[in-house]
Amino acid sequence: MSGILSSVTGTFGPLAPAFLILIVAAGLLAFVLPSILQKRVDPLDKLKALRTSSGGGTGNALRGRNKAAARLDKYAQYLEPQDMATMSKARLTMMRAGYRDKNAVRLFHFAKFALGLGALVAGVLYTLVLQAQQGDLPMKTIILHTLLPGAIGYYLPQYWVQRRVQTRQQQIISGFADALDLMLVCVEAGQSLDQSINRVAKEMRVGYMALAEEFEIVAQEVKAGKERVTVLKDMSERIGVPDVSSFITTLIQSATFGTSISDALRVYVAEMRDKRVMRAEEKANTLPTKLSLGTMVFTLPPLMVMLVGPSVYSIAVGLSSGFK
Repeated sequence: MSGILSSVTGTFGPLAPAFLILIVAAGLLAFVLPSILQKRVDPLDKLKALRTSSGGGTGNALRGRNKAAARLDKYAQYLEPQDMATMSKARLTMMRAGYRDKNAVRLFHFAKFALGLGALVAGVLYTLVLQAQQGDLPMKTIILHTLLPGAIGYYLPQYWVQRRVQTRQQQIISGFADALDLMLVCVEAGQSLDQSINRVAKEMRVGYMALAEEFEIVAQEVKAGKERVTVLKDMSERIGVPDVSSFITTLIQSATFGTSISDALRVYVAEMRDKRVMRAEEKANTLPTKLSLGTMVFTLPPLMVMLVGPSVYSIAVGLSSGFK
């Protein structure tokens, strides 16, 4: 590989690898674009267009609102996983991150492709500018400046989505105990489970938006006529938090066996309070370990200088006077 790179560099100049990368990228695009542009129109899409056009102003409004997302329809086979299992997993990840639009997976893959290619082009341009200022650059530097930005741009959307999932799950865990307390109060006050879920969704919106959205989805789906057990199971899968899954299991068992929902909530709320105290104690117990590093770095060196410094200075003065 090094021999091939050295021969190419000797023939076409030091920036030959960067140009080769651009040529390969352009060749791939030229190979893919014809098949994309010649994609056949699905007959179901024609029926949807006719039904939408018959709606008059409502159809025009819907087409205008979804116009930006519809531009990527002809690239769907390249921007979406073709395997149903992979597609379902990707949709679940996007829903856990808070992106519930039907085109979320497609936009996610488009962002990865666009940012990766854009960062690759920016890296090549930066390498050209650096070459003009500093002269010949090492081969490792050229490859690093061209491929590394492209890799960062490609994996940046994936990192963003994972961080969103972790942030939302942490927010749900933080507010779940308070939501259950409020739900228990509503149930004991005489409200039904559906009414208490609506109340929790309204009251928790200020402090815990993610949790309020999930409860609101449950309330809307139940109001639309979907079975409550199915709605609760969908909520458990959509959130992906063990505490919520246990709570959903408790509600389903309570509805199946005919036990009191308030009693089940009271027991589970007490358990959630204990878990919240245990999490706080766990974080408090990890503080001495985290502070020990800062203590060693910022406290121990000045202390050693204060204790050993005068002795070292006296020894150095004595040795210097002895040599004289």
